[in-house]
Amino acid sequence: QVQLVESGGGLVQAGGSLRLSCAASGRTFRDYTVGWFRQAPGKERDFVARITWYHGSTYDSSSVKGRFTISRDNAKNTVYLQMNSLNPEDTAVYYCAAAPTGGQFSYWGQGTQVTVSS
Repeated sequence: QVQLVESGGGLVQAGGSLRLSCAASGRTFRDYTVGWFRQAPGKERDFVARITWYHGSTYDSSSVKGRFTISRDNAKNTVYLQMNSLNPEDTAVYYCAAAPTGGQFSYWGQGTQVTVSS
């Protein structure tokens, strides 16, 4: 059974940094894409960034480009989201999700809370 477990969230001041981790287990993710999404209170869940497991190709949303970096460690089966220059608008629950490359994100983690104070 596929399991995704996020960690690394917390409270940080504006301008600070956090690194989120998404530990994946239950299958080989060679042909998968892993993405990060976020949902702020009262808002829709938004795409943040994604990475293809095999090639490591990445794509970021315009709202985080230049501030957030997605990466993966194949040996640890873990995807990271390095978040720099955080601002209060980044406050949200952050989720990682996995999809067969070209398919839908069908596996989701439980989420980790990120709160940025002004």
